[in-house]
Amino acid sequence: MQITWFGHSAFRLDFAGKAVLIDPFFTGNPAFVSDRNAAIRGVTHIVLTHGHADHVGDAVAISKQTGAPVITNYDLCMWLAAEGLEKFDPMNTGGTTDQGGFTVTLVRADHSSGDIRDGAPIYLGNPCGVIIKAKGEPTVYHLGDTDIFSDMALIAEIHQPKVAFVPIGDRFTMSPVTAALALKKFLKVEVAVPCHYGSFPIIEPNANKFVAEMKGAATRVIVPEKGKPFSV
Repeated sequence: MQITWFGHSAFRLDFAGKAVLIDPFFTGNPAFVSDRNAAIRGVTHIVLTHGHADHVGDAVAISKQTGAPVITNYDLCMWLAAEGLEKFDPMNTGGTTDQGGFTVTLVRADHSSGDIRDGAPIYLGNPCGVIIKAKGEPTVYHLGDTDIFSDMALIAEIHQPKVAFVPIGDRFTMSPVTAALALKKFLKVEVAVPCHYGSFPIIEPNANKFVAEMKGAATRVIVPEKGKPFSV
């Protein structure tokens, strides 16, 4: 599997003829330094963890441009459909959908999910983490935006992820310290990739504290260069 991080929480997974974008926040993302057309070339699926704008990002436009369906919770799917999304596959927490060559499972995340219109909040379904499984590939767990919670151990027991995309930015998600604790105490994956940092001034500027907290842990930490693919 080839993984590309585009800054913030945006990732692309390439495997077995599939190209999956997760939380494609490109437009307005200060950390997005890649070529947009290259980033979406050949995309077959788009997966969203929750309804905040820095995660929904360019999903509707990319879906229209590529024909890729958006997979996310039911409430967010219906909201995006009203915004012009044409291809989508709704689901909800605990459910699994077959996407043809891989599956998507939504799991719990401790956060919020919504938008603001005319000064009023709009509920867009519960926030989620995402489990992506494909035969012969390492199972990937994108935690979305979340705090630490002990049932991460149960998620790990059920799905046995090997790779985790872990928010470390603090303020809106786990801090570097609690993210490292979640990995060491509950998840125990083979590879951890920090995310949700370095994009806005009010969150962690880099992954240095997280790397320091993970020193000596069994989990290998990869801090990728934005837009540069790596393999797991």
